[in-house]
Amino acid sequence: MMKNQVPEHLRNKRPPTGVSAPTSAAVSEGPKNQNRPGTANKRIPFGQRPTCTIAEACDAAGLGRTKLYELIGRGLLDTITIGRRRLVHIPSLLKLLDVECG
Repeated sequence: MMKNQVPEHLRNKRPPTGVSAPTSAAVSEGPKNQNRPGTANKRIPFGQRPTCTIAEACDAAGLGRTKLYELIGRGLLDTITIGRRRLVHIPSLLKLLDVECG
């Protein structure tokens, strides 16, 4: 068998009944907030937002998830948990990073 050939038993397989591939309409829907009134094309600058996700905090701080959770555990970062989602208070993140927002 050549390197890029698909084995015969895997060729031309149809998806299970009831499962369909995403259509171009589903792919091009855009952001979730687009249909909510007053939210289209409004982005709040990061420093003015009240909270961010753990992933966004990692990106902003240039830290990994483990280090971020360590800082949270030591009480250096304030967070809020809503359901199972943990959000970082941006002012505490900026304070930790010694960043002034104006």
